Amino acid sequence: MGEEGSLLIIVSTLVIGFVIGIILNHFWPLFFINNGTSTSLVIPKGTFGWPLLGETLSFLKPHPSNSIGNFLQQHCSRYGKVFKSHLFFSPTVVSCDQDLNYFILQNEDKLFQCSYPKPIHGILGKVSLLVAVGDTHKRLRNVSLSLISTIKSKPEFINDVERLALQILQSWKAKEHVVFWEESRKFSFNVIVKQVLGLTPDDPQSATILEDFLAFMRGLISLPLYIPGTPYARAVQARSRISSTIKAIIEERRRHGGGDSKKNDFLEILLCVDTLSEDEKVSFVLDSLLGGYETTSLLMAMVVFFVGQSQNVLHQLKEEHDNIGSTKEKEELLNWEDYKKMDFTQKEKY
Repeated sequence: MGEEGSLLIIVSTLVIGFVIGIILNHFWPLFFINNGTSTSLVIPKGTFGWPLLGETLSFLKPHPSNSIGNFLQQHCSRYGKVFKSHLFFSPTVVSCDQDLNYFILQNEDKLFQCSYPKPIHGILGKVSLLVAVGDTHKRLRNVSLSLISTIKSKPEFINDVERLALQILQSWKAKEHVVFWEESRKFSFNVIVKQVLGLTPDDPQSATILEDFLAFMRGLISLPLYIPGTPYARAVQARSRISSTIKAIIEERRRHGGGDSKKNDFLEILLCVDTLSEDEKVSFVLDSLLGGYETTSLLMAMVVFFVGQSQNVLHQLKEEHDNIGSTKEKEELLNWEDYKKMDFTQKEKY
């Protein structure tokens, strides 16, 4: 009985010590900032929320794309446009101030380093352009811009985009109801895998990548706890599978590269870049999928939503495109000269 009592005391002490450690670790920045040696530091108003979790769950709560969400609305109303919080296991200063955000972006790599929270690195990977900083980020960004410029300058780019758009529109004829945000995501993904990996929507590898990529996206902005079955753990596993699929495609290209079988896509050009490691090339492809899929599909959905609110804008867009279409032969695809004639379209997308 004595030994059992001693063991119970030891376990209880360890548990209590662990809890106290978590609480102190969570609130320690407040004590440090408010002590006598740091009175010159001005910290915004706000709250750190619960120990360990902070305010992460409230921050991650879904909200409509045309609003900033309840979390930011309530905190800005209570504390101002700049406030402190505790997100993704880290003390955080959140800014909704346009001038401050502009100042931060203008001073990237000078006064600030922009990146995702550390737990997100486990999903994106250590060599991702999105988490790299300093000289590594500059090197990866320069290579990325060069590759994208090369792809966009090819005449096949706009033709591929138009063909995929026509395929999506054709599929709507058999549907009574169309959920546009789903269609915009499907279109974005099809364009990206075609331009980056040379895969068509009917290719089995496209379906495999899409399934894993959706799991990846669901866990990207989630509570970063690596526990089997959680969205975060599934996202890390999905990224590993996507990487394996991309590596398999790369190996296949290298075995059958050259000659008439050579594809004129992003991956083909990427494989010729000697300044990138194998892992960086794989990460480049995943970053391309991530950046294009989420941002492009959301932008298209927002454009359609707001254009639908203005019949005058819709009429002018249709008139401009009908005029360009009248100059084309039947089934003749658009080219860059046609794109440059879309003056009103270019203005409206901004």
